[in-house]
Amino acid sequence: MDTPNERVAACSCGQLTARTRGEPVRVSICHCLACQRRTGGVFSAQARFPRDAVELGGESRTHSLVGDEGTRAHFHFCPACGGTVYYLMEALPDMVAIPVGAFADPEFPPPVVSVYGNRKHGWVRLPEGIEQM
Repeated sequence: MDTPNERVAACSCGQLTARTRGEPVRVSICHCLACQRRTGGVFSAQARFPRDAVELGGESRTHSLVGDEGTRAHFHFCPACGGTVYYLMEALPDMVAIPVGAFADPEFPPPVVSVYGNRKHGWVRLPEGIEQM
């Protein structure tokens, strides 16, 4: 069972997991077109954790994307159900990013940063006080 200091993210079938310790360093949402396509949603939400605070389990496949700033991210997804559970960013090698939805926790901390707002769908409303980059 999860404790306040430990959370478990998983794919839909539960085969691929990421167990985290401590609070995320940053929770953000991204409106870039690559994230929209990757998630099938109008934005993505992710939490960053220090690499040494994440224990990965299960088998994954990867898909790599080059972002608008020219750096690559490696998305790890379950080969059975296709759910992305974590990704590693070349620009931040000491961090693991985990999609917030993979935690299936409505009490997860809210995003504090929103990026690529120029690609945000007009009907999306951001939380009050969120930093926009």
